[in-house]
Amino acid sequence: MRGDQTDAWQSLTAYSKAFFGFDLRNAFASDATRAAHFSQEAPGVFADLSKNHWDAGIEAQLIALADQAGVLKHRDRMFKGDAINATENRAVMHWLLRHPAEGAAADALPASVQVCLKEVHETLNDMLSYAEKIRSDEQITDVVNIGIGGSDLGPQMAVMALQSFALKGKHFHFVSNVDGHELDAVLKGLKSESTLFLIASKTFTTLETMTNALSAKRWFESQGGTNVSRHFAALTTNVEAAGKFGIQTCFGFWDWVGGRYSLWSAIGLPLAIAIGADKFREFLAGAHAMDQHFQNADAAHNLPVRLGMLDVWYRNFLHYTSRCIAPYHSALKRFAPYLQQLEMESNGKQVDLQGQALPYGTSPVLWGEPGTNGQHAFFQMLHQGTDVVPLEFIAVKNATHALPDHQALLLSNALAQAQALMVGKADAGGHKNFPGNRPSTFILLEDLTPFNLGALIALQEHRVFVSGAVWGINSFDQWGVELGKVLAKDIHARMASGDVAGLDASTAQLLQRVRTS
Repeated sequence: MRGDQTDAWQSLTAYSKAFFGFDLRNAFASDATRAAHFSQEAPGVFADLSKNHWDAGIEAQLIALADQAGVLKHRDRMFKGDAINATENRAVMHWLLRHPAEGAAADALPASVQVCLKEVHETLNDMLSYAEKIRSDEQITDVVNIGIGGSDLGPQMAVMALQSFALKGKHFHFVSNVDGHELDAVLKGLKSESTLFLIASKTFTTLETMTNALSAKRWFESQGGTNVSRHFAALTTNVEAAGKFGIQTCFGFWDWVGGRYSLWSAIGLPLAIAIGADKFREFLAGAHAMDQHFQNADAAHNLPVRLGMLDVWYRNFLHYTSRCIAPYHSALKRFAPYLQQLEMESNGKQVDLQGQALPYGTSPVLWGEPGTNGQHAFFQMLHQGTDVVPLEFIAVKNATHALPDHQALLLSNALAQAQALMVGKADAGGHKNFPGNRPSTFILLEDLTPFNLGALIALQEHRVFVSGAVWGINSFDQWGVELGKVLAKDIHARMASGDVAGLDASTAQLLQRVRTS
């Protein structure tokens, strides 16, 4: 049932009308158990949700909303392998990519899913074997991943996040933009004999990816490279097209894996090369542990459910339209862009599963920058701006560097910013007045390990699932990315001909200005 058709939605609407006088400072003063109640351990992470604009009564109503909207039943259908991607008639089984091959949990899967699981582990074993081969190949010093969207954002984010576990002597580069400046800048520092190119495209037809791939191949050959099969591998299901390109090494994945959920598949090959097979399996294990938590914990103590329902409360009842992501760890500098695709491509929809227009908002705008950089940029607006923007801190307790003083100062800043957003500071002069009562969530990892990163990412995936289920949308298609691609092909042809017939006046004018001939 769509969320707005439930009794709990109506109750929450009434709650929200009386809630705008809520003050976090009073909430803590009147409830000594608030921090404990709204804090939770989950696999790989600790979350403090107590500095958010809600109370126990509201959370209870939100859990009731999740129940009445059938969120957990929808979850169970996903884990059974049902085709919950209704608009494409596909299952949604990215969770299977990190599922153990054997054991009671594997035996309990439906027979059709067990067949898929066998294929998953055959591909995983082959991919990790290849990763170890590349790791031991001293001639290969540079790995260039060419992809876009989920074939770029996921592996780039993870390789950067786990850099402290990466093999020394190999350098990783990511090219996604069709803007040739990006590829050109990468190639300038490389040698053909020591470079491996990974072409990540499920269909091997993605325009941006194949344009970059063909340019990389031309560069390789112009530098004297002749053995394409040694220096190029493909992450694709289109083995025939890859073969015509000259590639013999291919690792595929399945149509039940969406691009933004594909890091766990062969798309994760750059990460596997960086951290090795054993660490990559730990990465999968962390995500599986979070899957188990999401699948088995009761709703009131289920961290993805609690976060997803908080997102619904903020978006639909308090009408907060964005969420800021502030990782207090420099290695997580690409985490916010990764989450942007995960949530905004999944839940940026305006119709429900039946194609009916929705009368309420769906995905918030996600944005952010690592702390402490953000403190000297947009935190001014978070503290004193006219809009209330929930902020999500992500911190890591232990550092992997040996520089004295830095980690304590970094964590002190994270804690202080969360405190300052809540408590504020009154000043008669006005300009130095901080209103306080600004909401935030604090997610803490003991260490930034493969296991903990896997758990953190899976937590975010399931949180998006929860809010999408309440909104009654399909979180697993992305039709909105198609129209621009179609129009770009038409305009690209017009760039050569100069034909502007049928174009709007603005597009026609701009096309004429940017034409090179």
